Amino acid sequence: MNNTTIHRQRKSDLGVPELIAIALGGMVGGGIFTILGISVSMIGVFTPVALVIGGFMAYLAAYSYIKLGVFYKDEGASYSFFKRTFPNSPFAASLVGWWVIFGYISTIALYAYTFSSYAISSFEFSNNEWVRKIVAGMVILTFTLINVWSVKGMGKIEDLMVYSKLVILVVISFVLINNSQTSLPILFEADNTPLMSILIVASLTFVAYEGFQLVINAVDNMESPEKNIPKAIYSALFIAILIYVVIALGAMLAIPFEDIIENKEYALASGAGNVLGHWGADLVVLGALLATSSAISATLFGASRQMSVIAKEGYFPSFLTKRVNGIPIKAVITMSAFAFLLILLADLTLILEFSSITFLLVSLLMAYANYRIRYQTKSSAIMTICAMIGLALATGFILYYEMTNQLEQLYFIGGLYLLLTLSAWAYSKRAKIVGLLHTLKIK
Repeated sequence: MNNTTIHRQRKSDLGVPELIAIALGGMVGGGIFTILGISVSMIGVFTPVALVIGGFMAYLAAYSYIKLGVFYKDEGASYSFFKRTFPNSPFAASLVGWWVIFGYISTIALYAYTFSSYAISSFEFSNNEWVRKIVAGMVILTFTLINVWSVKGMGKIEDLMVYSKLVILVVISFVLINNSQTSLPILFEADNTPLMSILIVASLTFVAYEGFQLVINAVDNMESPEKNIPKAIYSALFIAILIYVVIALGAMLAIPFEDIIENKEYALASGAGNVLGHWGADLVVLGALLATSSAISATLFGASRQMSVIAKEGYFPSFLTKRVNGIPIKAVITMSAFAFLLILLADLTLILEFSSITFLLVSLLMAYANYRIRYQTKSSAIMTICAMIGLALATGFILYYEMTNQLEQLYFIGGLYLLLTLSAWAYSKRAKIVGLLHTLKIK
């Protein structure tokens, strides 16, 4: 039966505004607040250029996600797309499932860490690493409880947080631009940043856009997926790029580069405080807290449902399939626990790099899957091939940077991938054995 003719009963709890809110909640979270200081330290005034290139890569990646999402209409998203496209490759499907779920776990850790950095930025203990980690754990716990509460409740809270933070971020941007200490022509004078550095940073910024996939995880809670999936994802990506570029320009025009670089974890709050005074810093902190909070909530919402679907197929522990009123409670709790564990084990930069590499690799695999069934999904071969080339190059840029600058972090990331790969292999073998036993029992 053609997948496009399958009709399932859906609860229309989430309309286009809620879906855009979920996508923006996943994207405009730790992204701009985390990468701004890192980007400026690496490429200076070309940070907005890198953000635009990163956004373009996200559009390329989103193309295949949307085509596959509309075709399959499966809340399992990345994992289910790959499994259904390659039904005879259980290990590959399991591997995609493990990679993407732990990619989401790393973004929850990233957002929670950023929330913590801004939340305590005005206190004397702001640079205390363990205080940051404890506060990050507390915010994860808070949004775990919210997601366990209800879908409708999460959707309304997400709307409030996302659209409130967008207003605040726009205000911050224009206030910073209005208090600029320089002009754009002067800003770009005599800067000889290598193109390779710009491309590396653009690749690292990909994690700031990865939240668009969360819309597909909510397919069973939306109306008219054929229209609303592309509408929500493309709209959210455009808004995210615009917000990132305007904030980056405002920050660079108003805040000295040395302040942005010195206070990477909470660069905007520190810089705004120096330029605009106490109220400016408070406004930035409020925007950061809303941004990271909505990102944690949206990611937990979408990724926990995907984790539950994968567990139902036998590639994660079976207890993760349990749902109460449609909510995968144990999957939500498990993801939160692993996110906090990652916070305890790693620092901000490592979490950022692991997240970027993971979602670039998964997006590359989704583009390949879409290419394999491009006639069924009615996709452009040229567009899909361009996406595969762009995503492969971006992954290579990050790995090159790691090899030449941070070899120890590359070992840590490699160790994580080895552990995830072994786990995926073990569960694929287990699922195969269970399937054979089930077949024999029927016979």
